[in-house]
Amino acid sequence: MAQLQAVEAQQNTLAQDAKAWRLESKLGIQVEFESFPGADLAVASLADARQQIELLNVKETNQGIRATLFVPQGKLTAIEKKLQAYLEERKNKAGHDQDYRTLIDAIQSFRVAAMEALWTDDPDQLPQDVNEPFWWEVWLPVRQKNRQAVIHDFKLLANAVEIQVPDSVLEFPECSVLLARGNRTQFASSGLLLNTIAELRRAKETAAFFDELPPAQQPEWADELLGRLERPTQPGPYVCLLDTGVNYGHPLLAPFLDPADQYTLDEDWTGADDDGHGTGMAGLAAWGDLAEPLATDARVRIDHRLESVKVLRRSGDNQGKHLGVVTADGVSLPEIQQPQRTRVFTMALSATDSRDRGRPSAWSAEIDSLAADALGENAAPRLITLCAGNVTFNPADLADYPHYNLCQDLHDPGQAWNALTVGAYTEKTVITGEQIADYQPLAPAGGLSPYSTTSVIWEKSAPIKPEVVFEGGNVGRASNGCFTIPSLLLLTTHYRLDERLFTTFEATSAATALAGRFAAAIYAAYPNLWPETVRALIVHSAQWTETMRQQFNRDGGERQKVLYRLRCVGYGVPDLERALWSTHHCLALIVEDALQPFVKQSGKIQTCDLHLHDLPWPKQALQDLGDAEVEMTVTLSYFIEPNPSSRNITSQYRYPSHQLRFDVKRPLESSDAFRKRINRQARDEEEGTRTSPADSGWMLGTSRHQGSIHKDVWRGTAAELAERGQIVVYPAMGWWRTRTQLVRYDKQARYALIVSIKTPETEISIYNEVAAQVPVIQTITT
Repeated sequence: MAQLQAVEAQQNTLAQDAKAWRLESKLGIQVEFESFPGADLAVASLADARQQIELLNVKETNQGIRATLFVPQGKLTAIEKKLQAYLEERKNKAGHDQDYRTLIDAIQSFRVAAMEALWTDDPDQLPQDVNEPFWWEVWLPVRQKNRQAVIHDFKLLANAVEIQVPDSVLEFPECSVLLARGNRTQFASSGLLLNTIAELRRAKETAAFFDELPPAQQPEWADELLGRLERPTQPGPYVCLLDTGVNYGHPLLAPFLDPADQYTLDEDWTGADDDGHGTGMAGLAAWGDLAEPLATDARVRIDHRLESVKVLRRSGDNQGKHLGVVTADGVSLPEIQQPQRTRVFTMALSATDSRDRGRPSAWSAEIDSLAADALGENAAPRLITLCAGNVTFNPADLADYPHYNLCQDLHDPGQAWNALTVGAYTEKTVITGEQIADYQPLAPAGGLSPYSTTSVIWEKSAPIKPEVVFEGGNVGRASNGCFTIPSLLLLTTHYRLDERLFTTFEATSAATALAGRFAAAIYAAYPNLWPETVRALIVHSAQWTETMRQQFNRDGGERQKVLYRLRCVGYGVPDLERALWSTHHCLALIVEDALQPFVKQSGKIQTCDLHLHDLPWPKQALQDLGDAEVEMTVTLSYFIEPNPSSRNITSQYRYPSHQLRFDVKRPLESSDAFRKRINRQARDEEEGTRTSPADSGWMLGTSRHQGSIHKDVWRGTAAELAERGQIVVYPAMGWWRTRTQLVRYDKQARYALIVSIKTPETEISIYNEVAAQVPVIQTITT
């Protein structure tokens, strides 16, 4: 009780100090609770919505669990009652028949939260010098649905201690995030200031751009290639590059980029590229690896165009402006001018470090919000492709490939759930040049690119990232280390037109540009597809190379091997033909639909819809194949509305608004039994139990549920597949259901579902039998 009295005394002091300020938000105090080492602190029990006692953040340390609460003025009595009830060994009489013994037994101490209690980033990121100024990422709570009051009070109190606070703010359902420049002494000097804050982290900087590499100076190649270019009569989809600008005067870019489609975040900037990265991205987004079309004499057809948003000129720009705001502003510029266009947003900029370890950041959450268009009145989801980020290029360490890549994890914002995060692999192993005869390619053909990061060291619950890999180039290896070699890289457009037209490009930036081009090709073929569907087609079409299967084949069961491989190279390399077309022995079905995950009934939020889809399987053709082995692949893609905070350690506070699951009817299982099993599974997931036996034959099973895109492969006999003619999509928990005060439980959730079957190459055509069951509707634009 002495600790409680000390907290109460400090709260009274703050109340006296507050009289000198015109604060608009609720006055209170922040209290840090610390558990005994090894004890399980029931953090959810600490919060009390009726008393407006709010859980701000939860941290796990070697010493135990620490939870920080905001306690409004006059509400310390609620905590006092819990302690008193425990001391008197009786239950709380305030309406909850709950014994607080488990909670109180775990608490070692509690005290007024200091600045360090609000720091939820890596402890090493907090400078030891308390007077060293740096950029902070400040997370503010939304109290009593009055976001602006908390923002006002923070800025007012920060200004008083000379902390610099820019105007830009990111808004999420339960928090606001902004930047501030100051030192530890300034933040710690005001208890009132700290009481407006939920979390403190260190702001991030964008990654360094690639060094300039020697190009081939052959302008005649460009003219000859342009002579073979075929362009569509109607404008197609656009790849919108958020980068350093593009020099559209390049002869190989002029056919794809109109000057009116160049935008800049700063009115004083031009759309031109003074760095080279944006122009290099543009060349790959338009042509792919230029070495391929230049080496042939075939006609080249390109159906998409480019847009450019210059979000920075060089490293160090946008100081004082959050990278989430930079991204959001970059997305809005072309949409305001050309809202009707179909576009793929492609960004190969990332933080210089990877300290998030898969945990949502303000930047990645903003990208999730942009992809879902969560704040839009008439939601228009977006397809966004991001780079995974690159390893630190150290010639000595890089020689430890691929083990070096396994401990270099993806960079922020690559952990965004709704974005397509792109890693790199390579097929480039031919080294040419007189001065490098002793070099050998570091990575084998079809293996992970030496530049690419992975998510091997992330938590198992984190999204599977990257989802796919594209060509990112290779590295040469010799006795004195590893170095970049032009022949192992990709060829693209150079930004200094007065010097040369071609340059080399590499790493996950190159792979991301190729991914944007791939997505645009799908849109060109099917312009009315949803962004969720295009993302699903890319992932659904991806396959591992044989090298990947051998390279990431560590000891353990088959499922453990697959999960390990996923964390290294995602689902593999996408194939455009497989994404676009069905053949006589490989067939894909696409469903675009929406369901309502939750509903309020009798005052309670409950699970609402599940969708049962009948699959028009070629039953007779499959039965004719009998015991022949077949393969069914299912991919489910949807976008979540993010709710980022450090509360995600508990089941009550979750990052995704909702989650979706799929399951397939089993042989000998009736439709009614199938429905009942799914209802049990949904209930089991909510309760953290499992009563239904696992379904055999699946590559991943329940391990497929990370993130917001789920892909799994079932293998069995054709006769078994003939009896699996139904698939269900149903909701799982999310904050739309648990955070009732935010009133999101009645929202709809879109999804794209792709189901494909692959049979042996026989004379039996599965396509014709299915086509007879499904009407084919063709829309022709005139």
